[in-house]
Amino acid sequence: MGGTPLLPAVGLGTAPLGGLYARVSPIDAAAAVAEAVEIGYRYFDTAPLYGYGAAERALGRGLEGCGAQMAVSTKVGRIIDEIAPRPAGDMFAGGSGATMWDFSADGVRRSLEASLKRLGRSYIDVVFIHDPDRHARQALDEAYPALERLRDEGVIGAVGVGMNEPKLPTQFVTDTDIDAVLIAGRYTLLDRSADRALFSAAMARGVHVIAAGVYNSGILAAVETNPHFDYAVASAEIVSRARQLQAACDDFGVPLAAAAVQFVIRHPAVGTVLLGARSQAEAAENWSYTHAGLPDDLWTALDEIIEGADDVD
Repeated sequence: MGGTPLLPAVGLGTAPLGGLYARVSPIDAAAAVAEAVEIGYRYFDTAPLYGYGAAERALGRGLEGCGAQMAVSTKVGRIIDEIAPRPAGDMFAGGSGATMWDFSADGVRRSLEASLKRLGRSYIDVVFIHDPDRHARQALDEAYPALERLRDEGVIGAVGVGMNEPKLPTQFVTDTDIDAVLIAGRYTLLDRSADRALFSAAMARGVHVIAAGVYNSGILAAVETNPHFDYAVASAEIVSRARQLQAACDDFGVPLAAAAVQFVIRHPAVGTVLLGARSQAEAAENWSYTHAGLPDDLWTALDEIIEGADDVD
């Protein structure tokens, strides 16, 4: 991919600041954003879903006064209903209300207008179509053209799709003039499924790839204390593989989390790695992992574990 990158190489994901699994106060969330700016982050990703507007509001407050220096992305496909009952099994402790699916052209515009108000901005660098798994046709036929028009109007800088599975994003890459893809949890030390078709298609079309979920919900950051994989308790097989990866990293005196981050960064298709944090301390730790010097022999050891798992699969 040549030319100027669409986004900085490292970004801060704000789902935790919206109360993912545990509440973060609005003051603490905004402070974490402001402190992340001091650390060096220049790209921040958010969505209406994250705390039902809480993350967007916190991001807006935290970036107040930063102007156009910071790149911001948000998402469409869900409309917030602030008086609707909270859904059962909801992952977010922050905000109020619930979201309703809406990938119509009108829904896209209404969602973006609300996001701009919560963020206190008049322009968004990238807008992603968020999780259209069960709404593929409407997302392709209505949401994407609506965002394309907003891009032409200069309201947004770029159009993307953000998902947890690589098949539909690959279709967006090949069938539209999309600018970016955000793929979560599908290119990690434990799951490389995005590398089978999506990454090659993105590189061929010059589409910027943002890789998120590099810890697969926690297990690649803390095998023993947070053994969650893809938003659920990890299976015995996944825990065993993570422990093998942990042991290999221990042999080199390297945190598994640092290897998890840089494994993703090393792929030539990945333009940006997106790392979620709920505090300044977590943001600083993630930043350090992206810049740590890791020995070349570590990758040989990790590749042997990964390839061994592939043979079993």
